[in-house]
Amino acid sequence: MRKTPSLAVLAGAAMLVTLAACDSKSDPAGAAADGGPIKVEASDTACTVSATTANAGNLTFEITNKGTKVTEFYLYAEGDRIMGEVENIAPGLNRRLIVEVADAGKYQTACKPGMSGNGIRGDFTVTGGAPKQGDANAQKAQATKSYADYIANNTTALEEETGKFVDLVKAGKVDDAKAAYARTRTYYERIEPVAEKFGELDPAIDVREADLEPGQQFTGFHRLEKDLFKTGLQADSPQIADKLLSDVKELVAKTKTLQLTALDLANGAKGLLDEVATGKITGEEETFSHTDLWDFQANVDGSKGAITALRPILQAKDPALVSTLDTQFANVQSLLDKQRAGDGFKLYTDLSQDQVKEFASAVDALGEPLSKVAEVVSK
Repeated sequence: MRKTPSLAVLAGAAMLVTLAACDSKSDPAGAAADGGPIKVEASDTACTVSATTANAGNLTFEITNKGTKVTEFYLYAEGDRIMGEVENIAPGLNRRLIVEVADAGKYQTACKPGMSGNGIRGDFTVTGGAPKQGDANAQKAQATKSYADYIANNTTALEEETGKFVDLVKAGKVDDAKAAYARTRTYYERIEPVAEKFGELDPAIDVREADLEPGQQFTGFHRLEKDLFKTGLQADSPQIADKLLSDVKELVAKTKTLQLTALDLANGAKGLLDEVATGKITGEEETFSHTDLWDFQANVDGSKGAITALRPILQAKDPALVSTLDTQFANVQSLLDKQRAGDGFKLYTDLSQDQVKEFASAVDALGEPLSKVAEVVSK
């Protein structure tokens, strides 16, 4: 899960605090001009959206952070299914989200000052209907099919490896379970933008202890990470393991019916890089095992998988962007390769501050061209 800002943002941001409950503000009669951007003004206490109604199709939100905290912006469908998101918006910055919404219905916008909590929400209505890009364009349809195959391969492996990991936990084979932990999570980290589309499944599987809401049960991979690497297995560890496998199986089943668009791929590729910037670079994702570099690699793999599926489209529309992406992906991969140890990676705690800064710089350099992919795809 993505919760904390990147190192590049930390220096200029105030300390993150828990979001107080606030009401969303927007023009109740506002409707987006056809094809025009919907302005979002985010602050520490408000999320002012210039329109609460739009026609189905490609929606463009332009978010300005006028607060003092790093923020996020989300568009949710029913059940908190994420249609699109932009994270890591530092104070004073502007970010753009382009998301395809083909179906009429009730949605919600949300700003999350401090990148925590349920956010400052407002109702948003989509009217009419639009054909999904994948149905309207053969090249985009092929891209989504290719990526769907990538998701299917990784979810199949995720279910299989989680089953093995759970068996080790339940058998009390701590050393073997520790060895399997990072490898098992790789398959989840590659597809996390897809997992986040299913409401509460992502936090059930992947919530960090530091991000628990009041009354929320600590479950999933990170609860077992704590049991294995810090406290020792607990009396309820087998039940937590069983729940993890059950949640993973539910996720796998749901991904089989999910219809993705080319814009989903573009936004997911950027989202996975944001995963690196907001968790892996800071070393806060794997607090107890320090296996952040395994996750880092998986996020890069997943981002590259989405871009690979979109490559024919990008090559036709903006070959210079493709070249830049290739260069920056290679730069990040080169840094990761330097930190390999055996079949995996060094522990995050073994990195020097200079190495962390080098990673942060490379991630920022890759994130910039990735932020342009959605706009190219939407044309």
